[in-house]
Amino acid sequence: MTCLKHGVFAAAIMLAATMTSLHQAHAQPCEQESFEEAKYVICTLEPGKADLRLFWKNVDGAPYRAFSSLAEAVRAEGRTLTFAVNAGMYRADFSPMGLYVENNRELQPANTTKAESSTGQVPNFYKKPNGVFFLGEASAGIFPTDEFLKRRPKVRFATQSGPMLVIANKLNPIFIVGSTDRTRRSGVGVCEGGAVRFAISEDGVNFHDFARLFRDHLKCADALFLDGGRGVGLYNPAMGRNDWSWHGGYGPIFGFIQ
Repeated sequence: MTCLKHGVFAAAIMLAATMTSLHQAHAQPCEQESFEEAKYVICTLEPGKADLRLFWKNVDGAPYRAFSSLAEAVRAEGRTLTFAVNAGMYRADFSPMGLYVENNRELQPANTTKAESSTGQVPNFYKKPNGVFFLGEASAGIFPTDEFLKRRPKVRFATQSGPMLVIANKLNPIFIVGSTDRTRRSGVGVCEGGAVRFAISEDGVNFHDFARLFRDHLKCADALFLDGGRGVGLYNPAMGRNDWSWHGGYGPIFGFIQ
């Protein structure tokens, strides 16, 4: 009888351990958070342990445009798209504005154009410095574009956007405290321990406050702006989210695959 009890107890422990492992393997990376009265969705991943990729075109060579289209393509491979976000600004044909590397292939070159405006309204992509988010074999990084082009690190995935939000733990000096330029924004940071954190604002925020979210709340030494306004979007079935871009779809997309 004692042996039977021990056997049942051991089986129960093994079942609990298995359930815990399954829960951890399928733990949801996104959660709702607040910072200084603004609401955000924060998604956290560990490079090397999470299958984060960049996507742009399907097997027919057409841009995915919709998160649901990408989810269907991933499902056809027997995988699951757990979450996705816009991976940077794009042109009217949904092509990336700047550097784009997918599966070790450079599909779009870096954009080093300098945009000047007599009215002072420089498009966000061209605000200095812009930058490149990249994934290597086991780690992620964000460099200002000029630095990335000088170093030329070996990358599997990379996307260029702008402006930089946080550079070596310092806020981009072009941002104005208390700016009234408030809209929804999305960005990505490389944070403590090498974690990659995406932030999607649910409320209108200015650049200065958004940058402080990454540096002061999420502890990211480097962070890059991805998009704003009607281009901000999130796919996360666990939260009931499958956003659509008012621009007619998305260009490059970050996707977390399980």
